[in-house]
Amino acid sequence: MTGCVAGKSTQNTRQCRSAQRRPAPVSGSQKAPRPRRSPASFRETADMRTIGVIGLGNMGRGMALSLRRRGFTVMGYDPAPAAREASAADGIAIVEGPSALWRDCGAVVLSLPTPEVVEAVLLGPAGPLHGAQPGLLVIDTSTSHPAVTRRIAAALAPAGIDLVDAPVSGGPKGAHAATLTMVIGGSDRAVARAEPVLAALSATRVHVGGVGAGHVTKLANNLLCAAHLLTAAEAVRMARDAGVDPERLLAGINAGSGRSGVTQVNFPTWVLNGAFDSGFTMKLMRKDVRLAEELIGALDLDLPVSTEAARLWRESAEAIPDDADFNAIVTLQLT
Repeated sequence: MTGCVAGKSTQNTRQCRSAQRRPAPVSGSQKAPRPRRSPASFRETADMRTIGVIGLGNMGRGMALSLRRRGFTVMGYDPAPAAREASAADGIAIVEGPSALWRDCGAVVLSLPTPEVVEAVLLGPAGPLHGAQPGLLVIDTSTSHPAVTRRIAAALAPAGIDLVDAPVSGGPKGAHAATLTMVIGGSDRAVARAEPVLAALSATRVHVGGVGAGHVTKLANNLLCAAHLLTAAEAVRMARDAGVDPERLLAGINAGSGRSGVTQVNFPTWVLNGAFDSGFTMKLMRKDVRLAEELIGALDLDLPVSTEAARLWRESAEAIPDDADFNAIVTLQLT
């Protein structure tokens, strides 16, 4: 190519600059390499109109139905035949395994029982690293260990897969009514991408920080709830034995600074009336308290009140079965 020399005419200068920008010709059968797409570019390609749900139990089934009511195409999977059949009867498209969801969905919502199950689903041989749609978004609504969440997110990120942790409160009723509360961890960009899905599931959403922050916050919340159930039961027993009616006691407490979600909601709704049917079991709360205790240990903290609450919940297994309602912990004092 003729060199470009300074001092030539304006027309010649434009021609030279154009020639400099023009790529060299490709000879024979050689082809120019395709530009490599970055993980960030993958994240813009997923079709967010089709949502998968893994875990179709009390919570996941309700969330799947809420998504469908909001106009999403919903596909679901659960290893339990009964859960698959119940969701299929509700009109949810059931697939044979998670692989179909990674391939066909823009986002997949997880509602799973333990961190170990979450990790197996996401990093196992049938996980999204093996055939996911480009730009897949994973939303974990389970209550899990933040260290596990962060490890999974780091493994998925190079493949252009975003993970948002959005554990929920509100129980099966809230899942079906789309009135859940979510505490959310993830990057600003990933949470913004997830917002249409999260909005279809919840009434209240609080973005508390980066990946894993949602699970830290949920463990703190459930640790407080577990401790409040113990202390409220002791307060009610003290007042009852001193001659004060429990309902009137709680009316007074709820007008003062000692009130909590337990005294305002749990006791009137599930305890004083003997219902004990919140839909959240002792097994699940024991798991959440154990995860909080493990986090405290990993941080090498000395938190004596939390440690004692965790001990009481752990040892309650001798008196209260796993399948009992979690509010039944109050029966250790109120029998």
